[in-house]
Amino acid sequence: MFPGQNPLNPLGTRQLSRACQSACLDAGLNKKVSMHTLRHSFATHLLEDKVDIRIIQTLLWHSKLETTALYAQVASKLLREVVSPLDTLAL
Repeated sequence: MFPGQNPLNPLGTRQLSRACQSACLDAGLNKKVSMHTLRHSFATHLLEDKVDIRIIQTLLWHSKLETTALYAQVASKLLREVVSPLDTLAL
């Protein structure tokens, strides 16, 4: 919570955007960062930490699982760990 922020009056999108930009500057990032970037990173990290995709769907308020499944395209760490069932067959 920000100084002077009333817990009964949530932050607006403009305030959140400013806080995100401020944190980006404080961190010394030279990339353009938005609230959508933060949301996307959050979902990708959860997926890479093997959080069930339906839980991520709920957290992101996605009505369709297909929307959440788009994050799997960038979860390269998780994709590299997948073992093909064919590789587990005893020959």
